[in-house]
Amino acid sequence: MLSLDIEKFWCDDETAHKDNCFSKDAHQAALAIRMSDECVFAELDEPGKPWLPMDRERRMSLNKRYNDKAEKIVGRRLLNEYYPTDDEIFPEIKKIGEIFEGRYVANDISIWLEGSVKTPAELDKLLDRVEKTNIHEFILPENWYYEKLRIFEKYGTRPNQVRSVRGPVTLATSIFGVENLIFLILDEPGLASRFSAVIADVIIEIMKVMDEETGFTAETSPHGFRFYDDDCNLLTPEMYALFGYPVLKKVFEYSDRSPIYERNKRYQHSDSAMAHLLPQLADFNLTGCNFGPTVTVDEIRRHMPKTRIDGQLAPFTFMRNNEEQIIAEVKRDCEAVKSTRGLNVMTAGSINNGSLLTSMRTVMAAIQNFGRYD
Repeated sequence: MLSLDIEKFWCDDETAHKDNCFSKDAHQAALAIRMSDECVFAELDEPGKPWLPMDRERRMSLNKRYNDKAEKIVGRRLLNEYYPTDDEIFPEIKKIGEIFEGRYVANDISIWLEGSVKTPAELDKLLDRVEKTNIHEFILPENWYYEKLRIFEKYGTRPNQVRSVRGPVTLATSIFGVENLIFLILDEPGLASRFSAVIADVIIEIMKVMDEETGFTAETSPHGFRFYDDDCNLLTPEMYALFGYPVLKKVFEYSDRSPIYERNKRYQHSDSAMAHLLPQLADFNLTGCNFGPTVTVDEIRRHMPKTRIDGQLAPFTFMRNNEEQIIAEVKRDCEAVKSTRGLNVMTAGSINNGSLLTSMRTVMAAIQNFGRYD
């Protein structure tokens, strides 16, 4: 077992996050892991389904018990202990998948987006309908304005902006199907390009609507955008250049209108084997990324010298709580960035139920022992 000075670790970690984790004053690599609500079940030996909604009181109770334990093991309370009441929550706006006529369906495990069309002819007609949709009217529920005013007057809170979305490939494979999208790009590139363009336009329209509803103008709105595009790995570089790349280009150009630095101004999460797309993603000068466990720190840094790397500990390594393997992977990644910095140690993908607080402590110890810059 590696030694760990917890107080020194957290003191050094605060400095490590400065300048997007590239600070010359940092003493060690930064730590991004703060666990997740999913982890309470295995940690506390409680039943539950991590990806489905839970009773508010039970959620807060579990999180408090979890934090009591976390404070002893890693020196910090990690999870949110307060969740808003129904009275404080804004009515839910429609999601992007619904604009493309998909359905979000809850199964026994999670909430899944089901597709709406299967043939190019059906897709063509769907895009006609989407292009005619008034996004403002479509995504806001009927009671929106009353509830928005009521909640602001009672609690002083405003609705959230939309600054993240399913990536273009993941959205398209959900709406149209994996094989269908691949064949569409190969056989009907014109329609595929149109599909891509409509996705970009819809994302921007959603942003505009929610900026306005949040009280921002084009000049005052915080900038930046995050894509979550696990399925981008399914496309070859040529396919991605036609379909995915144009969406990121257009959305980033719209959302990145301010010279003011922001930590996640341009962000891509794709926890899949998508290293073949790194040269294209490098064009966007990402401020942060989180890629799959087969994508190495060396590969990312070669293409993206100024991008903060949130990774690259394999989620299943972390979830299996194998101390020796966790140390080996964290050590590998820390050593790969000693000359460049910019590592924010994180799982290369989601932190899943089964990942224990003792494993987070192991990561902390590995950083303190092998991730020092001085």
